[in-house]
Amino acid sequence: MALDGIRMPDGCYADGTWELSVHVTDLNRDVTLRVTGEVHIGGVMLKLVEKLDYLREVDYKILERKGIDVKKDWSDHALWWEKKRTWLLKTHWTLDKYGIQADAKLQFTPQHKLLRLQLPNMKYVKVKVNFSDRVFKAVSDICKTFNIRHPEELSLLKKPRDPTKKKKKKLDDQSEDEALELEGPLITPGSGTDVLYIGPLKGSIYSSPGLYSKTMTPTYDAHDGSPLSPTSAWFGDSALSEGNPGILAVSQPITSPEILAKMFKPQALLDKAKINQGWLDSSRSLMEQDVKENEALLLRFKYYSFFDLNPKVIEYKRTVSLLLQYDAIRINQLYEQAKWAILLEEIECTEEEMMMFAALQYHINKLSIMTSENHLNNSDKEVDEVDAALSDLEITLEGGKTSTILGDITSIPELADYIKVFKPKKLTLKGYKQYWCTFKDTSISCYKSKEESSGTPAHQMNLRGCEVTPDVNISGQKFNIKLLIPVAEGMNEIWLRCDNEKQYAHWMAACRLASKGKTMADSSYNLEVQNILSFLKMQHLNPDPQLIPEQITTDINPECLVSPRYLKKYKNKQEKGCKKQMPGYIRDLITARILEAHQNVAQMSLIEAKMRFIQAWQSLPEFGITHFIARFQGGKKEELIGIAYNRLIRMDASTGDAIKTWRFSNMKQWNVNWEIKMVTVEFADEVRLSFICTEVDCKVVHEFIGGYIFLSTRAKDQNESLDEEMFYKLTSGWV
Repeated sequence: MALDGIRMPDGCYADGTWELSVHVTDLNRDVTLRVTGEVHIGGVMLKLVEKLDYLREVDYKILERKGIDVKKDWSDHALWWEKKRTWLLKTHWTLDKYGIQADAKLQFTPQHKLLRLQLPNMKYVKVKVNFSDRVFKAVSDICKTFNIRHPEELSLLKKPRDPTKKKKKKLDDQSEDEALELEGPLITPGSGTDVLYIGPLKGSIYSSPGLYSKTMTPTYDAHDGSPLSPTSAWFGDSALSEGNPGILAVSQPITSPEILAKMFKPQALLDKAKINQGWLDSSRSLMEQDVKENEALLLRFKYYSFFDLNPKVIEYKRTVSLLLQYDAIRINQLYEQAKWAILLEEIECTEEEMMMFAALQYHINKLSIMTSENHLNNSDKEVDEVDAALSDLEITLEGGKTSTILGDITSIPELADYIKVFKPKKLTLKGYKQYWCTFKDTSISCYKSKEESSGTPAHQMNLRGCEVTPDVNISGQKFNIKLLIPVAEGMNEIWLRCDNEKQYAHWMAACRLASKGKTMADSSYNLEVQNILSFLKMQHLNPDPQLIPEQITTDINPECLVSPRYLKKYKNKQEKGCKKQMPGYIRDLITARILEAHQNVAQMSLIEAKMRFIQAWQSLPEFGITHFIARFQGGKKEELIGIAYNRLIRMDASTGDAIKTWRFSNMKQWNVNWEIKMVTVEFADEVRLSFICTEVDCKVVHEFIGGYIFLSTRAKDQNESLDEEMFYKLTSGWV
């Protein structure tokens, strides 16, 4: 072995070994190892740790003076190849198989690193996340920490930049973030342990430690042996579990209009589309996408398909009869995302709808304060709900009577009534024309009169695959339904005008079901009718409002409940009406409108109000559409491609009007030409759609389509374990 130390001209040694440089990030020093190409990755890490142990003995006193602790567990560390931007996680692979040579610069770094995570409620928490896991898996772990079910609906988004502002220093950005720091615990699960550290912030009362359970195994009280609530299992005896669902399940009101004013508000559809450039690739790790430790990322509901969203979610386990309510945090964070989407004008709504949303926010803010102090400690009520649920389960198992009256399941319900119909055309002056309309299956037939309904209809339209958009103004008694029906040459636009709310609710519900290929015999029809009527009722203004005591009006801050656009609209109205107004007049006017709308929701419970807010958000015409800037094959200008949970929409970039719609139910296949970045979707009847995304990687669009297909395969009779491999097959494109 005399040749061991002889170095050859190519840098290798005579015995075939060569030097590999590894940078240990925790120690901020480079370590050199003698290796061969046949050494596997596990062997490299073993040699590295042995050498670090040797350095600890030699340099322990020096490092101790510098405050560096080398006595540590290296089990969470792995090798990262910066040049190739890849983790070397296959420890049985050799250096040759990875293609690593002497010029490679590797890093030995922890896999779990801190992230500053902005939740949907705009508050920041610090969480340790595995930077070597794929984003899909990392989000699942984050949601498990926060007790949020169905993590497949969420993902991570890079913070959008406001193009109207000049670039600021990093320090300024951090100061803005600190203004929105979570008013409560700083959640930091430690790597390699089950301890969840709840750290106190400035003036915070939340300071006690808790436990983080990595599974949903039932946890029992040490004193009486009773099962603990899910929150207790996750957060132990901290303030997060002292009889309430935790700080993440409590809505925190906006305290200052300045906070709302500083936030980025998209001014046009193109701005909304550019926000979607920031979605991370779910099939790659955080490090592979250049995410740094302590970087701020946004946790958001990415897919607008909320499965099994129920405030009383109950699970029955065979081994232990255990009733668990999961969704308190999930519902609150979903409500918060909806609230901020409306306040930041990411989605359009009418003035009446805005006042309804403001009233619900005000009601939720009031109840949240009361709930955190009193109501969630009412254990008797919880016991009553559990007893009631057990009774329902017992009745169901014994085949008892239900309160639901079943109709004749062999017949399909029909609608028949006088409806005003309008077909808008360019340069037309014609208005609505009244027809006797019948709604059967998924088709509407229009007759000139009721007496002619046995003959041939004057017009007939099949609503399968159409776009259904409401156009309602309660105060103006306008109840319109806008239909965009797909035809060979594009979209055929039809407007239906109803006479009253009841008629509108039935016809709108039927149209929505028909667009999905369902009839009024579907079990969801009556529920859809009731939801529409409830949504309309919440927008009513009381003609004889009760007098509100002065002390109640003082706790309303309308600037934090209404979007800036409507604040400006009210200001302009008053300036046109009167030359001079008293200070605070506009504020009092909006407050009065909010309190007037509040009377329609004042009797709702906290969880019901949040659910109604979410349902009202889902009822808005623009809900659930994610926009991307695209250039379609054969087209000369940039347009928008909108992706919803059940369809693709080609849209005009300036107006947002739908040009053509394609349903996923008619889709045969889709693929991506990765060389030219073109997405091609094939539908039934030989229809082909091809487009190139101009502002975002086509992988993001591909993942949205595949993600919605994946979510459509979920069923309530399945367990909640996710088929990760199926998700990657549908979304990654190369697995």
